[in-house]
Amino acid sequence: MSARDVVFPAGRQALYERNRYSPAIRANGFLFVSGQVGSRPDGSPEPDLEAQVRRAFENLNGILSAAGCTFEDVIDVTVFVVDPAAKFDLIWRVVADYWGEAPHPTLTGIGVTWLYGFQFEIKVIAKLPESTAG
Repeated sequence: MSARDVVFPAGRQALYERNRYSPAIRANGFLFVSGQVGSRPDGSPEPDLEAQVRRAFENLNGILSAAGCTFEDVIDVTVFVVDPAAKFDLIWRVVADYWGEAPHPTLTGIGVTWLYGFQFEIKVIAKLPESTAG
């Protein structure tokens, strides 16, 4: 197996190393991004749900940017939500600020019971620009 082509966002490498996973990996022209939550720089959850969703997108955008991508390059999205029946409307209002114009990426939404103290997580696959495809 060849070495993984890992992408780290600025300033968060220690957090990923401590938790033993890669934030994103380039492979075969795609960027596979680990689930991003609304964590503060120290890894703790943002307490307010709206702020947590915004921070999750900012964390995601930091990884996309480090790989030379934007959300426009995202082709597939998976979101995980604790108690989606109670939280989906608020979350989806915030998502609209980051989602962009149609056509939108594909989406899978999954209701979960636990996210390590978080309420929302977003995981994506993006198409790498030709100049950065690994």
